[in-house]
Amino acid sequence: MKIAIVTDSTCYLPQAEIDKHHITVVPIPVILDGAVYDEGKDITTEEFYAKLKTAKTFPSTTQPPLGEMLKLYENLANEGYDTIISIHLASTISGFVNTLKGAVDEVQGAKVYVYDSQITVILMGWLVLAAAQMAEAGDDPEAILARLDNLRTTMGEYFIVNDLQNLVRGGRLSNASAFIGGMLKI
Repeated sequence: MKIAIVTDSTCYLPQAEIDKHHITVVPIPVILDGAVYDEGKDITTEEFYAKLKTAKTFPSTTQPPLGEMLKLYENLANEGYDTIISIHLASTISGFVNTLKGAVDEVQGAKVYVYDSQITVILMGWLVLAAAQMAEAGDDPEAILARLDNLRTTMGEYFIVNDLQNLVRGGRLSNASAFIGGMLKI
């Protein structure tokens, strides 16, 4: 059994770890002032923040194109991978996981497991690393997914923001919630 590990650029793993464990990272498209950049490919984090300082509009993201994801999975199958574990951003933040789950049956030559990390950023990266290490050790997909489930229950994330309006502009918080948060001085 040959298992490929796929994730998206929101895992923010160091390139050395990605290379060492042969992890495939799909860039998340970032839209800034009408231009679309593939995160980590067309624009670095430093470039993004430099552009953000002068941006006329608030940035947003979109899902990677489904057709490109299916092609990626088929390419991995053609490279000899018979199993693909695809670990992505929390479904509560993005519809990407659900989009993938609805389409992976179309992939020929490999069984694709789409895994909802239920988290993001480096904690998701840790799940990706755990999956890659287990795949390298020869563990089967069921054992890997069970371990990810176990790890996921022990993790939690906290975000601190300076301005609730950025969450409103990004579609992550309603105006009503931001208003209440402002009244409570949150």
